[in-house]
Amino acid sequence: MSEKSAQKKQLIVKTARRIFIEKGYKNVTMKDIVEACNISRGGLYLYFSSVEEIFLEVLRVEESETDDVFSSELTEEATATDVLMIFFKEQKKEILRRNDDFSVAVYEYYFEKGLTKQDNPMRTKFDDGVNALISLLEAGIDSGEFYDVDVRAAAANIMFVLEGLRICARTMGVTEGMVDDELLTLVSGIVAEV
Repeated sequence: MSEKSAQKKQLIVKTARRIFIEKGYKNVTMKDIVEACNISRGGLYLYFSSVEEIFLEVLRVEESETDDVFSSELTEEATATDVLMIFFKEQKKEILRRNDDFSVAVYEYYFEKGLTKQDNPMRTKFDDGVNALISLLEAGIDSGEFYDVDVRAAAANIMFVLEGLRICARTMGVTEGMVDDELLTLVSGIVAEV
């Protein structure tokens, strides 16, 4: 793909993300994206064949940017506690994000599609989070930073609490203090010296 084509595709994805934030998933049409990008319908179809394909690309970009932000804050000297705190800091930012929140569209997409466990990228992301946390918790236990907990249960609990906070933030609202209290509760059950 040429540089100009890559830039055009990036413009489409960035613009579509904004539209998904404004309208959710189910109310977005290819026409909406064509008009917002100020390109022809054929120009859009050169890159994407459906709203779903665009949505999945926006989701992929969103996840890779989140991974990049997280890894950019880590140093070689980072302890397991440091990594856990950076993880919680990024999760808190995501939970409290209001004007730039893509999650409503994500939930709509998964509710509408009714995907099975095997076909559900959201479930895969959740399971990947649990597995990454298991590794982190094991490292923290080995270094004496964390209590000797059931790592699988603790990792799943962390992921369920974070997902619950995300949903509550969108449906009934949560304050920064509420998020801090929940994260402190999680940390106090894991980190040996809080």
